[in-house]
Amino acid sequence: MSAVKNVIKDNYNMMLLNDYLRAKIKDAGFSKVEISKTPTGSRIVLHVTRPGIVIGRKGSGIQELTEVFTSQFGLKNPQISVVEIPKPELSPSVMCNRLASHIERGTAFRRATMWTLQQIMEGGAMGVQITVSGKLRGDRSAFEKHSVGILPRAGHHADVIVSEDIAHVKTPMGLIGIRIRIAEKEKLIPEFEFKQKKEEKVKQDAVPTIKDESIEKKSDEPEHDDKPKTEPEHDDKPKTETEQIKIDAEKMKSIETMEEEENKLKK
Repeated sequence: MSAVKNVIKDNYNMMLLNDYLRAKIKDAGFSKVEISKTPTGSRIVLHVTRPGIVIGRKGSGIQELTEVFTSQFGLKNPQISVVEIPKPELSPSVMCNRLASHIERGTAFRRATMWTLQQIMEGGAMGVQITVSGKLRGDRSAFEKHSVGILPRAGHHADVIVSEDIAHVKTPMGLIGIRIRIAEKEKLIPEFEFKQKKEEKVKQDAVPTIKDESIEKKSDEPEHDDKPKTEPEHDDKPKTETEQIKIDAEKMKSIETMEEEENKLKK
């Protein structure tokens, strides 16, 4: 088999593996998978939002995935490791799955799109673009694009800064495609900076530092805190992606879409 055919076969198997993991560990918030071949076997890294669901009780989830990777995908001696995503809102794959789940549950696509845009920007993204296409409101196919922030469209910066993913969802009207592109601030080249940051640095340098002797004396003395210590807050983080989607669906009802604003103006 030629080298070209080997590359095509590997890419095809990678596509099948991504589709399998997207459906299998959906509740774990699957983002991406990385495979590297070693002399002892195949090293597989799964990037998810909730590693506990993938690992399972006493590693039962890892054992099941190992058997599937060996039998169905032909990976020799797979060594699986699970990595938690620090910011799920900056992962296009996770947000695509969440937006697809909202539309599948019957939420209006515009309301779900606006909520997803808001969540991604609050997560610290530099810019985001969401494209929804298919039979959205009638028998004829259409598409809508919604963008916020700064998003490079072409060139080297777009390849480095922007990450994207595509998801599909089945509805009674037909198949709807979702494409999300996210530009991350952390991937910016150091020579480029925002003007706001430069202005803040100039202001900080211009303000003189004044030493107050009374403050220094007080700082030397031991501080006595008479306030009662509060108990640590309990972490109410959802355990699965399904719970996260249900919580988001309730919060999403407070968002006003363009259609609702138009109806108010007509009245």
